[in-house]
Parts: sequence; structure tokens; C-alpha cells
Amino acid sequence: MALFDRLKDQAKNLQQQAQGGRGTNTGGHGQGSSRGGSRAQLVGVLKTQLGSLKTELKSGAYRDASMAMCALVAAADGQVDAAEMQQMESLILSNEVLQNFPPEQLRTRFHKHVDQLTRNFPQGKAEALQEIAKAAKKPTEARAVIQTGIVIAGADGHFSQAEQAVLREACAALGVPPAEFQL
Repeated sequence: MALFDRLKDQAKNLQQQAQGGRGTNTGGHGQGSSRGGSRAQLVGVLKTQLGSLKTELKSGAYRDASMAMCALVAAADGQVDAAEMQQMESLILSNEVLQNFPPEQLRTRFHKHVDQLTRNFPQGKAEALQEIAKAAKKPTEARAVIQTGIVIAGADGHFSQAEQAVLREACAALGVPPAEFQL
């Protein structure tokens, strides 16, 4: 637990430095430039943190919740096209922490959730959030699920409003404050 707290403090310091160097403009028009840079830094920090926790993140609950999270991010706008599906799968399989699990297990769980989300988004979202909530029992895993979602969502350099919304809902399901991740 001490390692996670230290990493969390490092992330907060980086966030404060990023915000301090760019001013405090949090209005809607400034969001793309001032928050975009800090979000990119946050994604980098979270990716590093996840890598350092790799040996702790080997449970089935983390695997399943992460795949539900990735599917939610992919389908946040209500649809997933073939190119997006392939890109998302590539991101999942190349993620350092998710390499703890056999690729076929990841694919199967990811596709199951994407299929449910594209067939009936409200019902698929409810099922994905239920799966995500199972990781709430272990705070390190709960935060890692959110971190994984942010890293996947931020891979293209852009966080859509829909992606931010599903990430906030996942935070609620896990009992993690969204502000901890600038959401």
C-alpha cells in the first residue's frame, strides 16, 4: 500500500506542476490546450504507475474489470466500428500490465462486452459496470481499473466527453473519487 501512496503523490505533484505552468484556466474554451497537456502527462504517469504494479495485478477480477472498462471506453459514443475495435484490441494486447493474462482471455472478455454494448448500450453498460464493481474489494485493483481505462482512452491523445462520462461512472461503481484522476 505504501508504494501506491507514493506513486499517487508523484502523480499529484506532476498534476500540480502541469497546472501551475499553464495557468488555471479551466473554462470550456481553454480545456483543449491547458487540460490536454496535463491529461497527456497524467496518462504517462498512470501508465508508469500501472507498470510498477504489474506483479500485484494478476487477479481475474482485475482482468475482467479491465476488459469491461476497455469495452466501455471503446463504445462510449454508442458504437464501435471495425477499425476502432482493431485499434483497441491492439492497445489491450500491447499494454504491459494486461500482458499478465493470455491474449485469448482478454479478447474473449473484451469482445463479449463490446457485443453487449453495441446490441443494447444501456443494458451492456449496466453489465459492464457490474463487472467493474467487482474490483472494488481491493483498492489497488479498483484504481488500476480506472488507470487502465484512462490509458486506453488517452492513447489517441483525446478524451471525448463520452469517454470521460463512462470513466466517472466506473469511478462511482468502484467507490473511487473521479477528482483523483482529474475526471
